[in-house]
Amino acid sequence: MLESGCKAVKEGVLEKRSDGLLQLWKKKRCILTEEGLLLIPPKQQPQPQPAEPAAKIKELHFSNMKTVDCVERKGKYVYFTVVMAEGKEIDFRCAQEQGWNAAITLQMVQYKNRQAILAVRSTRQKQQHLGQPHGPRLRSASNSA
Repeated sequence: MLESGCKAVKEGVLEKRSDGLLQLWKKKRCILTEEGLLLIPPKQQPQPQPAEPAAKIKELHFSNMKTVDCVERKGKYVYFTVVMAEGKEIDFRCAQEQGWNAAITLQMVQYKNRQAILAVRSTRQKQQHLGQPHGPRLRSASNSA
């Protein structure tokens, strides 16, 4: 995502619950952009050097994200779950004052709104290209009568 020119909206550390049997909390360096969330092992750089494998960097793109839910406050932590489109749930926690859950939700909603606007524009352009009598053409015809 960063290679494509997306700017970082928020950077910091989140804890992600592992998928393993013990379900341990593991710290991940995170970069939130307008396109999604990058999860980076704490000691790895976001843009890997040629000798470094990029396989450990996970990208949670908003196009594959369904929702952010299950927000719960316990002690000093906020716990939340990112639900992916295929149904996979990824659990996170962070200190309450960091506000990661709200930032991720806000960026996801803005991303989905941008996609919806693009879809509407595309549909209107196709309709105008096909010469369908919708939209402004009807209004201009009724205004001249």
